[in-house]
Amino acid sequence: MNTTDIKVGYFLAYRQIKRSSYWITTLIIFIMTVTFLNLVVVSGILVGLISSSSNDFRIHYSGDVFVESKAEYKYIDNSKYIYDIASNLPEVGAVSMRYLESVELEANYKRLVTSNKVKDLSRSTLTGIDPSSEDKVTGLSNLIVEGEYLSSDDTNQILIGSSLLEQYSDVFEESTLENVGVGSKIRLNIGDISQEVTVKGIVKTKTGEISGRVFMEQKQMRNITSRNYDQSSEIAISLKSLADADNVKNFIVDSQVDKSALVQNWEEAQGSFFKDLASTFAILGNVIGATGLGVASITIFIVIFINAISRKKFIGIMKGVGISGGAIRYSYIFQSLFYASIGTVLGLVVLYGLLVPYFAQNPIDFPFSDGILAVSTVGTIWRVGLLVITTLIAGFIPAQLIIRKNTLDSILGR
Repeated sequence: MNTTDIKVGYFLAYRQIKRSSYWITTLIIFIMTVTFLNLVVVSGILVGLISSSSNDFRIHYSGDVFVESKAEYKYIDNSKYIYDIASNLPEVGAVSMRYLESVELEANYKRLVTSNKVKDLSRSTLTGIDPSSEDKVTGLSNLIVEGEYLSSDDTNQILIGSSLLEQYSDVFEESTLENVGVGSKIRLNIGDISQEVTVKGIVKTKTGEISGRVFMEQKQMRNITSRNYDQSSEIAISLKSLADADNVKNFIVDSQVDKSALVQNWEEAQGSFFKDLASTFAILGNVIGATGLGVASITIFIVIFINAISRKKFIGIMKGVGISGGAIRYSYIFQSLFYASIGTVLGLVVLYGLLVPYFAQNPIDFPFSDGILAVSTVGTIWRVGLLVITTLIAGFIPAQLIIRKNTLDSILGR
């Protein structure tokens, strides 16, 4: 590497950029900025769509550590033991035990007495909760869109998920209940047991495990289903900030909990679905970004090539007076680096100064998630490097093609 060639190349690049058309320079920088944003934002939105859904699952359903009954068991035996262990850990913020039972919901049954209409039925999961504990873990009260949240002394009152109600469904589904709102009475049919209850509130969230359930105060639910306090189906545990979910999970597992209990951190509780979908969307975003990168590379190639062709005679003269081909080559590489650097810097300013805060405050309203812009520092650095390298190559190739021509032919324009 010749230091003199680099210095001369830098000087030539500086003079060329300074004397070039302001509009052409602005256009190239704009293209580079848009290309960088395309590389980062498209992938970020697609991944953010899944990240938001995954985060909602943790916040509103599983907590940071999730205990459920294994598939071969109906409930967790000796669940109070796990509850006591978790509650006494300094890292734990709150613990909620839930009691689950399959239930058939029957609405508008009084209307059926005087008509021939088919029964208005739906299947769901009846979930017995301690309202205070559940709210501390998942913030369930913040998801009430109509009516009021449950209290510990409520009798024959429920919260019902919005996906079970016709008025909240975007398309008609036979499994949704008609004309059911706050104050409506419905029947809960559990085997041979039938209980009339009143809808106190409606829960709406894009987390299906919540929006498809019916919630009742746990003492009454256990009385209806003859369930012991020590036989819960799920235990959701939220941790204090900076606490490690795996440490709490391992401590609970090592405490010789009953064999019916499956203890998981929040990522394990979600299974592989979210991870697989996030990986798929990331690949899709990279493919779309690569297309934009290719367009930008071709644009830089054309601009540098046309610039070199139009200055072919001048390049021949420079070679004739002793300026090396390496210095001329470096001048075009420096020009490409200038466009890529300025475009990337502007892209970073737009990304972190405008787009990331905007999407954090105004998530995209997708049907199953509130999409955010998920941008990682490592991923952004990789994309910056990829854009710069691609641009340098796009600038090097046309310069090399022109420089290789015979000096006399270049001067004479042949």
